[in-house]
Amino acid sequence: MEWENQTILVEFFLRGLSGYPRLELLFYVLISIMYVVILLGNGTLILISIVDSHLHTPMYFFLGNLSFLDICYTTTSIPTMLVIFLSERKTISFSGCAMQMFLGLAMGTTECVLLGMMAFDRYVAICNPLRYSVLMSKASYVPMAAGSWIIGGVNSAVQTAFVVQLPFCRNNVINHFSCEILAVMKLACADISGNEFIMLVATTLFILMPLLFIIISYTLIIVSILKIRTSEGRSKVFSTCSAHLTVVIIFYGTILFMYMKPKSKETLTSDDLNATDKLISVFYAIITPMINPLIYSLRNKDVKDAVKHLLRRKHFFISEWERNR
Repeated sequence: MEWENQTILVEFFLRGLSGYPRLELLFYVLISIMYVVILLGNGTLILISIVDSHLHTPMYFFLGNLSFLDICYTTTSIPTMLVIFLSERKTISFSGCAMQMFLGLAMGTTECVLLGMMAFDRYVAICNPLRYSVLMSKASYVPMAAGSWIIGGVNSAVQTAFVVQLPFCRNNVINHFSCEILAVMKLACADISGNEFIMLVATTLFILMPLLFIIISYTLIIVSILKIRTSEGRSKVFSTCSAHLTVVIIFYGTILFMYMKPKSKETLTSDDLNATDKLISVFYAIITPMINPLIYSLRNKDVKDAVKHLLRRKHFFISEWERNR
């Protein structure tokens, strides 16, 4: 009987907004525009952090990694999501789903750890400025960034490997826009308590621990800022970390709201994901990477100057090319 109730799944059905074709078309247009903004905004930050020598510092190295991470993170899900919105066959292969789970979880974990590294960089810059060049030398910040990527990859590989080994029943409907790992786990016709325990440990180590580290870092930063006597001095020092703090609040605020908000009895006893949860997941996966470069460019004079310099150089090269043509 157990064997008869099981099957080897070759694909999953992504429910998303099935049944709402007009809403799917609206989402297709909006998400397409957002994706272009993500690529342009984060691509520009990566470019200026490479070509502008004034930005060859630990903070902008981390920022370049964060921008590259956001591009990778959205690219793992948005193209598939857009195809599914316009396609009548809203399916994804088992191997494609596994790859999407791996990349999405790897990018998400890496971003959590990387934000913690960036908080440490701001702590050293503000609380120990005289030792900054020693503590945040190239020999330190490059391994810190590389370590974030390695941690994300290892954590994702372990969790994904345990999920794909689960036996799946005939129900292959994922009530989500993409292959979110928890939604896939719920389809397994086996005890997933071991997977949930691994996920709990990973969440504690790679999401909550970096968040605790960020909170401690910014507590010490705020204490240090309050010791500055002049309001102008406090404002100047706070401006050096306000962009990162804003990104952290949006990123972690969305995660905590999505996974820790109270559930209704209907939600707890049902596999259905309501419209609010789906919209929040879109905000977490798309809007946050889109506004990150805007936050850093609007609230950071160095970034704005670098963009202006890049545009002037582009205009100069275009003028020279037209003159010599």
